[in-house]
Amino acid sequence: MEAERRQDLISACRDYLQTRVSVVKRAMDGLKEDLENESKSSAGDKFETGREMINIEWNKLSVQLNEYDRLGNILNRIEEYKPNGNVILGSIVVTNVAKYFISIPAGEISSGKDKFYAVGIKSPIAQVLLGKKAGEKAVFNRREFEVLEIT
Repeated sequence: MEAERRQDLISACRDYLQTRVSVVKRAMDGLKEDLENESKSSAGDKFETGREMINIEWNKLSVQLNEYDRLGNILNRIEEYKPNGNVILGSIVVTNVAKYFISIPAGEISSGKDKFYAVGIKSPIAQVLLGKKAGEKAVFNRREFEVLEIT
């Protein structure tokens, strides 16, 4: 049952990434078109400025694509998750306040009727949770909560 839930959460994170990748690729296609149009219609300094602006935007999008690729690799590692009783990358953590999936920063995701917060391992809440065991307490934003379950 928990393996199934983890797969649901991983799938939700992959869907999140795929949506983001599609948006970036569409933007890159638009930039390619802009670059072709810029080449046809411009001359002189204005042409160089336009090309440079397009290149700057292209580089930003390339960085985003690389980051999404890195996050996809993290999800691949999570698929090999072996619970050890402590909160680690890939853990599903149920607290008395919220449910977390220590994975990638994908925000609120669902598995069945339950809502989870997919958080990256470097996020402040993940940093508080890492290494905790069920029954331990933690403090985040001056609010104490208890780890009820880790799977």
